[in-house]
Amino acid sequence: MSRIAVPVTAVAVLAVLFFFLVPCPARAGDMPVDRIRVDSSLVLIPVHVTTAVGATVTDLSEDDFRVYEDNVEQRVTTFSLEDAPVSVGILFDASGSMRGRLHEAAEAVHAFLGTSNAADEFFLIEFSEKAKLMVPFTPDPEEIFSEVRRTRAFGRTSLLDAIHLSLAELKASRNPRKAIVILSDGGDNRSRLSQIQVRNDVLESDAQLYAIGIFSQDDPRKLTPEERGGPKLLDALANSSGGRLYAVNDLDELAAVGARIGNELRTQYVIGYSSTNPARDGKYRHVTVKLSAESRPAELRTSYRHGYYAPSN
Repeated sequence: MSRIAVPVTAVAVLAVLFFFLVPCPARAGDMPVDRIRVDSSLVLIPVHVTTAVGATVTDLSEDDFRVYEDNVEQRVTTFSLEDAPVSVGILFDASGSMRGRLHEAAEAVHAFLGTSNAADEFFLIEFSEKAKLMVPFTPDPEEIFSEVRRTRAFGRTSLLDAIHLSLAELKASRNPRKAIVILSDGGDNRSRLSQIQVRNDVLESDAQLYAIGIFSQDDPRKLTPEERGGPKLLDALANSSGGRLYAVNDLDELAAVGARIGNELRTQYVIGYSSTNPARDGKYRHVTVKLSAESRPAELRTSYRHGYYAPSN
């Protein structure tokens, strides 16, 4: 895979920026954190670029990007394409409707884990009647896969509660880059939390959410309202975080999609800028990343987080 050449000093600067951008992990006894905000005017945006058919693009330069915050163009100060370590929460649907699909779903987890590097860390949450942390943070992918292979399907689906729990776990991660990978067959019918609450959780976090949706091919009239709303729910949550929903119709495709998500996390541009807005008002700021029309074809697509919370006094 091609890489953008970055001087050693620039790499060091980027590491420092990551340190200031990402909140410190929660410690025992800390007060609960309601929102994750940037504590500096320095902002880093991971961006994944693809062609119209979904192929990853890795040959762009800093001049190909334009960044806007609340419609005001920002000056890019750091730029790289790198395989940085990632802290990942894997959310595995163990509800009764997954019966008959668990083997292929486990293979998708295995394929995703196969793209990891030695500095990555993972945890596993399974959800059915309730969300449960099955494996806390571990650098060992095999520990995750071994647990997934033992999963048995039963009960209803507490997807939203599982996402909420995973965001809480990610606060104790050691890597600045964070992601959530969900394998599920549809909507939520058991969670205590609402869609609005969890959507706000995702919006306020610094984690990218990827979902593999194993959706039913039955007549929509035979599905429950929750099942019909499952694709829309996962798509909205993934897009708001800068991630993606992959809808899978054929179980044999699951492993390939798992590997694709892993590779996508490894091929993201990291664009940094110092905000021209000095206000420390804690408000949400909208970020837009555009590709330069002069130098790149119009059919390229970008995926990235569309905003962040400003620092507050």
